[in-house]
Amino acid sequence: MLDTIQRFFNQTLAAPEQTEKRDVTLELAAAALLCEIIRADYQTDDAELASLRVALQRHLHVGDDAVDELMTLAQQEVEDAVDHYQFVSLIRDDYTYPDRVELVELMWRMAYADGELDPLEEHRIRRLAELLYVSHSDFIRTKLSVQESVPAKGDDA
Repeated sequence: MLDTIQRFFNQTLAAPEQTEKRDVTLELAAAALLCEIIRADYQTDDAELASLRVALQRHLHVGDDAVDELMTLAQQEVEDAVDHYQFVSLIRDDYTYPDRVELVELMWRMAYADGELDPLEEHRIRRLAELLYVSHSDFIRTKLSVQESVPAKGDDA
């Protein structure tokens, strides 16, 4: 499956250099972890998929077609994965600490995309943050930051 994803990026981004291929692999790992958050509560709705789409477009700087294919590949990769080790180890080893904190913040945004935080989503983010070696204080800080930006359930705005 990783070969399929690598081919996708090579074709879509035309990135033949080794360092660019490595970055793409890291981005795929990040996309897979974000997909894992939106499916943590066993319900994926349109708001969550739209939020994932926006996050990937901003994070990867690719067009609509590429994001659609990336989302499909990342979701399939998560379905096929036995555990998160392959994703987490790539990110933990190659992302800077601030990049890992930013990824945890993106996870919170995925969890709140449907307007509410499911305990299963929170548990998944907590576990992934621990595996990514993100401190508990940064885990909480990113959660509170995202909570403040999410309208309360029932608000029209």
